[in-house]
Amino acid sequence: MRAAQVERLDGPEAVEVGEVPDPVRGEGEVLVQVRAAGINFPDLLLTQDRYQYKPEVPFVLGGEFAGLVREAPADSEFSPGDRVAGSSTIGAFAELVTAPASSVFPLPPSIGFDAAACVPMNYLTMTFALITRGGLRAGETVLVHGAAGGIGTATIQLAAALDARVVSVVSTPEKAEFVRSVGSHEAVLADGFKDAVRELTGGAGVDMVVDPVGGDRLTDSLRCLAPLGRLLVLGFTAGDIPSVRVNRLLLNNIDVRGVGWGAYAGPRPGYLRQEWDRLLPFVSSGAVAPPVTATYPLEEAGAAVARLGERSVLGKVVVTPSPTSAAPRH
Repeated sequence: MRAAQVERLDGPEAVEVGEVPDPVRGEGEVLVQVRAAGINFPDLLLTQDRYQYKPEVPFVLGGEFAGLVREAPADSEFSPGDRVAGSSTIGAFAELVTAPASSVFPLPPSIGFDAAACVPMNYLTMTFALITRGGLRAGETVLVHGAAGGIGTATIQLAAALDARVVSVVSTPEKAEFVRSVGSHEAVLADGFKDAVRELTGGAGVDMVVDPVGGDRLTDSLRCLAPLGRLLVLGFTAGDIPSVRVNRLLLNNIDVRGVGWGAYAGPRPGYLRQEWDRLLPFVSSGAVAPPVTATYPLEEAGAAVARLGERSVLGKVVVTPSPTSAAPRH
């Protein structure tokens, strides 16, 4: 099959597309013909040897996919031809991918492959973040950093679907217009966001901050919180890991909460499927509709990943192997 491999750990330019052996389905795994693969920030980090998981080089990049079941365990719910989405950590930028049956999910007919390939990682992360870790309640206000990216747009759509007010932090007026188009109620520029948020909320502050960015925004994010507010830490796309002065938490009765979806789901059999079932009504109703703003052929997977490093991506970008290039086995 054809696949996009990381040949050396020099960044996205080290991604090369060529022929590799077909993956062999292991016990308890599902073999899927990939129709679309979502691109995520960990893909960029993996090409730079900056991710916590360090597979042996060379490896096929890509951790999120949608497609058609080719083979499945006899005791699973899947049969050849079923439409599915799933997560795999690596291996998805290819014509075929294998993943544990517990990480593969049935798709409703209302969603296409490109959009479906953008659901498992970001949207499952954010149901866990907003509901389980954040305890979001209807009528609360959520401030979203990095709002124009994949995690950001997932947060906007899910928080709005949960009847929260969403205020997005963005870097440009173009991104402000974009986040409003995907459901954000308001948008403010990153430069001076604290004062803008105070004005929008009449000085009350927000109930929750979702922060996948980190860096120097943390202190002002804490200052944006209303009493009993929660700041959710999802990552550090800015590169720097900030420190928390805990006296700020004490003075205003606020929380900083880590969101490690994979670490929580890993030791809990069946949890991923429970979270998917909780998310599915939002997918079926159209409340969850990942904004796919660019589609790249497999041959340009490296260029697609590089765009994440340039901070030029709005919403989600997908890689699409040819739907006819992986012919069914007989």
